[in-house]
Amino acid sequence: MTKYQFMRILESSLEKLSEEERKDILQDFEEHFILGKEEGKTEEEIADSLGSPRQIAKELLVNHRLEKVEATKTTGNVFRAVWAVIGLSFFNLVIVLGPFIGLIGAIAGGWVSGIAFIVSPLLLLVSTAIFSGTFQWFDLFFSFMLSGIGFFIVIGMYFATRGIINGFVRYLRFNIRLIKGGLKHD
Repeated sequence: MTKYQFMRILESSLEKLSEEERKDILQDFEEHFILGKEEGKTEEEIADSLGSPRQIAKELLVNHRLEKVEATKTTGNVFRAVWAVIGLSFFNLVIVLGPFIGLIGAIAGGWVSGIAFIVSPLLLLVSTAIFSGTFQWFDLFFSFMLSGIGFFIVIGMYFATRGIINGFVRYLRFNIRLIKGGLKHD
């Protein structure tokens, strides 16, 4: 593969990055080719030593997505980072996707149950309005108790969601290091 082919494939694979970031990356690889030429290597040897431009782009996009998640932990950024990591290899499809779906289910279940408990007094009022003869004081006190428990669940879910997102981002970083060549001890 020639320098021109390598750079075109890399540039087209990095189209999701901003123009400035793409230019910086391409400039870095341009320097690799310049240094390799000074060492007497051919363009094909340099391109072979750098590896697949598509794989390089995937790894750069994963790092970019993880940096965005660490900067602003929004749901969209977390989903984009997970899909970018899964795109690195089939191994990640099995190892990352399963825990991610499980965590999403647990988080969603906790939030739904907490909110349902909080609105239980309103549901009692709706039930009483529809079926006027069914009101009991016990139901009212029980729904207030559930509402209080719901507030505790929602507060707990807020902190659990933050902790799970932070832990999952660390897990994604660990997974990337593992795929790139194992864990190296400094």
